[in-house]
Amino acid sequence: MIKYNLECDNNHEFESWFSDSNEFDKLSKKKLLDCIFCDSIKIKKSIMSPGILNNKNKIKNSKKINHKEYTKVKKELIKLRKFVEKNFEYVGSDFSRKVRDVYYDKKNQKNIYGTTTKKERDELKEEGIDLISIPWVKKKN
Repeated sequence: MIKYNLECDNNHEFESWFSDSNEFDKLSKKKLLDCIFCDSIKIKKSIMSPGILNNKNKIKNSKKINHKEYTKVKKELIKLRKFVEKNFEYVGSDFSRKVRDVYYDKKNQKNIYGTTTKKERDELKEEGIDLISIPWVKKKN
C-alpha cells in the first residue's frame, strides 16, 4: 500500500491509499479518480515526502503530534464519511457481489459502499474492478 497526496484542478488537496505505485496511474487513465470535495476528475499527485522514523525517533516524535492538525484531518475524514453515507447505499459484507452487479451492468450507475475481505479485494482487482478504501473515522470520540 502507498499513500499519495492528491490535488484536483480546483486546488482541493486530499490523500488516498493505493495498492502500489502504479495503481494511481491506472485509475487516473481510466478517469476513475475524482475529488472528494468537488467531483473533478482532473487529479494529480502533489509533492509529498515519506515519513521514515527509527524506533527512537518514533517514540520522541509521537508526543509532538500537533493536536490542531489532527483535529483538522479528523474533521475532513468525518466530512468524507458523511458524504459517503448520504450519497451511497451501504451494502455491508455483501459489497463484493453488489459491486460486480454495478460493474457489469453498465446501465446501473449505483453508488455503493461496504466491506470486503482481502481475498475478495484481490479477486475484484483481478477482474479489473478498482476499489478505493477510506479510513472510517468514528463520528464521535
